[in-house]
Amino acid sequence: MRSALCFLECADTSALLFGATCRRSSRLLARALTAWAESHNLSHCFDMELKFILESVLFSAQKPLSVKELRDVLAAAAEAEDADATARSLARFKESELTVALEQLRLEHETAARSYRLACVAGAWQFVTQPEFSPWLKALVGQKIRPPRLSQPALETLAIIAYRQPITRAEVEQIRGVNVDGVMQTIMERGLVEAVGRAEVVGRPPTYGTTPLFLEYFGLRGLEDLPAADELRKIVVEKPPAPVTAEPGLATHPPEQLALKAEGQAPNTEGESQKPEAQEP
Repeated sequence: MRSALCFLECADTSALLFGATCRRSSRLLARALTAWAESHNLSHCFDMELKFILESVLFSAQKPLSVKELRDVLAAAAEAEDADATARSLARFKESELTVALEQLRLEHETAARSYRLACVAGAWQFVTQPEFSPWLKALVGQKIRPPRLSQPALETLAIIAYRQPITRAEVEQIRGVNVDGVMQTIMERGLVEAVGRAEVVGRPPTYGTTPLFLEYFGLRGLEDLPAADELRKIVVEKPPAPVTAEPGLATHPPEQLALKAEGQAPNTEGESQKPEAQEP
């Protein structure tokens, strides 16, 4: 749990998307994707024209775009009345092939060491400036008011939910050993946690998980990018018993008939009545 808290504290303090380790991982991933593409005869995916098109779309977009959204853009351009052969040919690319091209494009920008880079955060791609240029950007656009830093209890609760989701409020309290009502309200108001379902236990309490904003806040592509925290995942949580299912027909007999059945006597069926025996004349 300590490693998870250290990660969240560092991310909350610096607000940096990627460090040196992430850049090394990006290069290794890009090389692996390149080898995969070559082994599948996908050299056309690295065509300069495709990368330039993706680059121009991302530069012009008003928000980060997922690979699916980028593929939809290519498909829409191919269906236009004035679409040329190039536009129609690009519509056949699969999402996996676009991902390979984007990884190559990101590697090229990192190698160029420019003032901006291509980043994938919460499953969406966008161009972001390097953090060392923040003083001049603040002077240009003004200081953005950022919400207050998360408190230590909030970070601890957020780490538990991130690694153990879906999880109930009671299970979070078991791990932390304290009441988390106020902390849960805070992180939910910040949009970092949301209800994702209900547990199959007595009372069916809501279960909670992290949101896409959580990934954006900490600069993660997905939950798989969270640092290892095996000690947090191994904590045993006692779950309440599952709802008790009544025996078939249990609720159809009145209590007095159930008592007779327990004593080995056959209960009267519904509609039957005990009538006195007729006496012979």
